[in-house]
Amino acid sequence: MKNNLLHTPEGVRDIYSVEYEQKLSLQETLHRQLKLYGFSDIQTPTFEFFDIFSNNIGITPSNELYKFFDKEGNTLVLRPDFTPSIARATAKYFMEETLPVRFCYLGNTFINKSDLQGYLKESTQIGAELIGDSSVEADAEMISLIISAMKATGLKDFQITIGNVEFFKGLCTEYGIDDQTELSLREFISNKNYFGAQDILNSLAIEDNVKEIILKIAELFGNIESMTAAKKLVSNNRSVNAINRLEELYGLLRIYGIEQYVSFDLGMLSKYNYYTGIIFRAYTYGTGDAIIKGGRYDDLLNEFGKDSASIGFTITVDQLLSALLRQGIEPEIAEISRTLVIYTKEVVTEAIRYAEKLRNDGIDTELIIIKDNQIIDDFLSYAERNRIKNIISLSNEGMEEIRNVRCTE
Repeated sequence: MKNNLLHTPEGVRDIYSVEYEQKLSLQETLHRQLKLYGFSDIQTPTFEFFDIFSNNIGITPSNELYKFFDKEGNTLVLRPDFTPSIARATAKYFMEETLPVRFCYLGNTFINKSDLQGYLKESTQIGAELIGDSSVEADAEMISLIISAMKATGLKDFQITIGNVEFFKGLCTEYGIDDQTELSLREFISNKNYFGAQDILNSLAIEDNVKEIILKIAELFGNIESMTAAKKLVSNNRSVNAINRLEELYGLLRIYGIEQYVSFDLGMLSKYNYYTGIIFRAYTYGTGDAIIKGGRYDDLLNEFGKDSASIGFTITVDQLLSALLRQGIEPEIAEISRTLVIYTKEVVTEAIRYAEKLRNDGIDTELIIIKDNQIIDDFLSYAERNRIKNIISLSNEGMEEIRNVRCTE
């Protein structure tokens, strides 16, 4: 039984020592980039009322939420996603604000997936939400921020794929496809499952050429010229305007000088109504899924009583760190002057006073009393494992300083 207590539940893990220092360093790098673009920090509760993440607001199915009850009987949820919480807080505290509000966040999210596929149930996310700006310029700025953040981590090989769900929505409206069928088609098309999409389309009373156009969406990806060519497939204004926005966005990305990191995919669709326009994902080597996901959610704040267009993204820190390490890119850990003071019981007073002096001088200092049968090699090995470079030995015979301990990374 006691051995079982040493293990963590499925889907969570301990992170410590060098790996955790690398994770902290990565978070600091990403956070600095968010601050450079003018985003202010916000901290929302780890758990909220269930309704904050209900199906018409959040993107996580109810059966994947960690739910529990408070003493009043209210159903509470560990947050699976930051965006609804930030939307709620913005509506509460900035209801009358007419200029854009910029928030960035960092914290853990919790999703109770039964099929983990290598992913954690608890993961760390950092991201940004730009609320109150419906412009294509805001779209471009957020994508610029993502690319700046990726470059700051040391990544060189990555790509941002951009879509626009309005293109597909326009087709569904034009051909009278209902909302539920639209959601089912979205999932199949996004997963490039042509057979599943074909089965649904065959059940609809629409012409064969219309079915071909909808199926062709999954093949509409590549450069901006591919998007321009897609306009010839449609006649409704909603779909045409979606392409026009992508073309305008591309022009702005060229001004930023980052167009080489961008591709387009009209078949990249979400199975949720959460997103309302531009959507994007960032990919790199060493991970099986997007390390960044985001897009427009112009209707979300309406659920909390505020009419405000919004766009945001989230970076899964754990996946990004894993991808960096697999590519041989290690987040830089700040060099810290750590000192180990070892001493015999007879000189405890001198050892404490000396350690306090070092700490007052800003030097990280660890005190360890020397026990029977311990030799200097024991402490040298300990220092190597814990990245301690200096050892000071205090005893009745005086002080001995041992420098330049070889540290294990």
